[in-house]
Amino acid sequence: MRAQTALSTSPKSSSSKIPEVHTTGDGHRHDHLAGIKDGKTWWQSPKGQLVIASAAAVAIAFLLSYISPRLGNAGYIVATLIGVIPVAGRAFAAARAGVYFTIEMLMTIAAAGALLIGAAEEAAVVVLLFAIGELLEGVAAQSARSSIRNLGDLIPSEVVVEDPSGAIRTMATAALAVGDRIVVRPGDRLPADGTIADGSSDIDEAPVTGESVPRAKGVGAEVFAGSINKTAALKVTVTRPTADNTIARIIRTVEEAQEAKAPFERFIDRFARWYMPAIVGLSIAVAVLPPLFAAGDWYTWIYRALALLLIGCPCALVIATPAAIASSLSAGARRGILMKGGAVIEAASKIRTIAFDKTGTLTEGRPIVTDVIGHERGEADVITLAASLERGSNHPFALAILNRAIADKVAVPNASDVAAIPGEGISGAIDGRKVFLGAPKHAAKRATLPQALAARIAGLQEAGKTVSVLLDDLKPIGLIAVRDEPRPGINIAMAEIRALGITPLMLTGDNARTAKAVAEKLGLEYRAEMMPEDKLRHIRDEAINGGIAMVGDGINDAPALAAATVGIAMAGGTGVALETADAALVGDRISGVPELIRLARRTMDVIKQNVAIALGLKAVFLVTTILGMTGLWIAIIADTGATVLVTLNALRLLRFSSGAKA
Repeated sequence: MRAQTALSTSPKSSSSKIPEVHTTGDGHRHDHLAGIKDGKTWWQSPKGQLVIASAAAVAIAFLLSYISPRLGNAGYIVATLIGVIPVAGRAFAAARAGVYFTIEMLMTIAAAGALLIGAAEEAAVVVLLFAIGELLEGVAAQSARSSIRNLGDLIPSEVVVEDPSGAIRTMATAALAVGDRIVVRPGDRLPADGTIADGSSDIDEAPVTGESVPRAKGVGAEVFAGSINKTAALKVTVTRPTADNTIARIIRTVEEAQEAKAPFERFIDRFARWYMPAIVGLSIAVAVLPPLFAAGDWYTWIYRALALLLIGCPCALVIATPAAIASSLSAGARRGILMKGGAVIEAASKIRTIAFDKTGTLTEGRPIVTDVIGHERGEADVITLAASLERGSNHPFALAILNRAIADKVAVPNASDVAAIPGEGISGAIDGRKVFLGAPKHAAKRATLPQALAARIAGLQEAGKTVSVLLDDLKPIGLIAVRDEPRPGINIAMAEIRALGITPLMLTGDNARTAKAVAEKLGLEYRAEMMPEDKLRHIRDEAINGGIAMVGDGINDAPALAAATVGIAMAGGTGVALETADAALVGDRISGVPELIRLARRTMDVIKQNVAIALGLKAVFLVTTILGMTGLWIAIIADTGATVLVTLNALRLLRFSSGAKA
């Protein structure tokens, strides 16, 4: 399964033929996960109102039985009909669509059979318990959906906007348009995605990315809707409409991803398709064979067959996987981990190797000044002159030098006659002196480089850094080295990945020297100077030996992301990478990679626990029912209890945190 749109999933399935029933191949309804409509309390939902009506009818019948047994029996029949008619309606709607073995049909047959053998009281209570069980499933499962839907509450309903004239006004957040400039005060939540146009502040992105430490951001930095401005007022230019901001896309992604079934879930569906007819056949055999061939009592064996029919309902079995997947997707989204369906979760749980792109994935994706070395002049002089030459340039190296000048708070004088020399460097005049900044070999053409300085250049280059030599009046006065540095916390993430028994690997198109320097710093194996087709070939070869994930952010990573068992895109990457990948990390947190693996493994553990609970209880009560040790009441309580139990077990995934164990 591959996504068709960025941070989205393939189109939703429309295989259901039955309005408002939504069955799978086994006839099981998906309204277990729909439960209660958003914004409604349980007693406002149709299921809640059915429970109230059924409970009231049973209570009235109970009181009538004290007046007259006949009145009480009539009351129980009415109570049964109140509860079973809506169920029967869904059962026959499914049957008309060709799906005969539904849970509703089993319940309808059991209730009708109980009435026919005179067990009206039990029939009424069984129908009531069935309705309560469905309601409880809905209430429990609603928690999984609410946890992600509640993210929408992070967006303030109103926003302060600055007009082009400078006037300030308040407007509805929904009316924001791309290009609007909004004012965000300290303590406010950001109402939209955008870039900072004025000001700098610490931004708490925990509600969006799960990152616990606020990040310092200034002019030009990207900010996400739902984040919290902590320290200073900001002016932010809106870059996405409200309907497409980060929070909205997270909610939409998770809701659509819940439609994508995992292979394990499809196996359960196939299992249920033959399991349901088998239970019906066994129930018929229990009802008919003992009376016909062993002189058994018809009432006794029909009663046991009806109880067996209820015990055999595969509610818990069928809900076991989707409930866990829904909770897992919601838990991941709350930590900035977006997965495109259950198939991704199952595949991620089996990963044994993770390949990382270097630039923009393991590293920040932009060079920074790592070394400033003065030769007969101070470091401040070197940065001052270099920044003067680079002022106004948008080259990544120029921006790195200018950012260092800002950080060092040095005064930057104006340079004149500034000219870029293609392939060599940049020159200009400062205070009447000719200044040049360029690659060592081109600097050596203009001046003699001392041996000590040449040795420093060689050492910096061996460390994978790009070195520029600064000449002042044809005299070398210093060196500036830049490098695209690893992301903060990357070593911790790599240690967590190894602790999971997974081998991290770096695949990069960068030169071998730079790749080696980064790989050694992170303790990774690496492959350098790889074209996109080389990465693709390597991923395919590794996939033969077991599951492999690919983490990347660029267009050149897209083929490898598509070929990997699980493709993981950094959300700050290109649209092509996001569309191709199976998962995305909001906020570009590399720590999200081991979190994703832990969450996937934990989810599969919960699914296996749920299946064991469902089948184990079925096996026990199938035997006790045939032996006459349990009846209709216990049958429905056992079935409902198992369903609620597996749902609640799945909801434990909502408490998943970065420290959760795999």
